[in-house]
Amino acid sequence: MRFLIRLDQNAAECSRILQIKENWTKKEFDRASASAGNHSANISCAADDLIGLKVMLTEKRYFVLRLLENPNLLEHERITDMLWAILHLTDELSSREDILSLPSTDLRHLEIDVKRAYQATVLLWTNYMYHLKTNYPYLFSLELRKNPFGGENEVIIR
Repeated sequence: MRFLIRLDQNAAECSRILQIKENWTKKEFDRASASAGNHSANISCAADDLIGLKVMLTEKRYFVLRLLENPNLLEHERITDMLWAILHLTDELSSREDILSLPSTDLRHLEIDVKRAYQATVLLWTNYMYHLKTNYPYLFSLELRKNPFGGENEVIIR
């Protein structure tokens, strides 16, 4: 997700929304989730960004396919939507041999696919953080310190 955040020209807005705090209540998570769902991501990708994304996603493709085979995950529409968006982006990138020579029209098309995967991931991440807070506070504590949307981003407790 950190890779995708770098591509969002409006990432500061999303980071402001998702400065999750340890004492957040369900109401604050719901508000953040709604705001994240309405976040207007402005994805801007250079060819080098897409090459890096292609390498990373291609390495994870088999894992994503295995997740899509899991009937327990398929019951959750948001998870399924995110996985399909990621798999589609992976396939789009893998289908292009020379990303450096793509016309701007194709780059814009790929930015739309990146945006779809990014927005689905952000929304799911927000819900995941609430799930950790309510069910696994020790995991929530670590993930809170690793928040990809900013904050301290320091794992070591001082």
